[in-house]
Amino acid sequence: MADIVYTYENQVYLNITNACPCRCKFCIRNNGDAVGEAKTLWFDKHNPDFEEIKAAVEAFDFTPYGKSVIFCGYGEPTCNYDVLIKACKYLKENGFYIRLNTNGLSDLINKRSTAKEICEMVDVLSISLNAPTAEKYNDISQPAYGEKSFDALIKFAIECKEYGAQVKMSVVDVISEEDIEDCKKLCEKLGIPLRVREYTA
Repeated sequence: MADIVYTYENQVYLNITNACPCRCKFCIRNNGDAVGEAKTLWFDKHNPDFEEIKAAVEAFDFTPYGKSVIFCGYGEPTCNYDVLIKACKYLKENGFYIRLNTNGLSDLINKRSTAKEICEMVDVLSISLNAPTAEKYNDISQPAYGEKSFDALIKFAIECKEYGAQVKMSVVDVISEEDIEDCKKLCEKLGIPLRVREYTA
């Protein structure tokens, strides 16, 4: 089975699915089987269930890292939604600080509004913006839901902010300087900070 818990740059990550509705042109999972200290992040047959995640967390020594985790692996965490929420509840009850790295398409994935429930469990959300417009987002992220994806992402980000979570957006520096500037302007309008991440192959 793939690594559920792994470390990268002195932080602890939880990999809970390989499913994702996007096929981003720069996706790091196109470059190999793992990142950081993981051996592989590809699950052979199925997503891990809650008991498997709980067992992996309990077996891991958090002493050097503190009680902090980031849901981010070789898939979109909200594709394994019920398990994500159950795992977050367990982690919260055990004093963990939780960050969720997401593509922001949870409502489309799960066919309902999810921001409130997520924000009740998660301290920080990092949402992959990737582009400043729906057309450019579709080109670089190639979402399964087509043109409505970008608006759904923006709506999700706004709702998460309204529900009191700390929300950030990110772009990778593979896009043009002009698009990065337009993303900054969009995020300023939304009142959400933007992080420009350096692409690492």
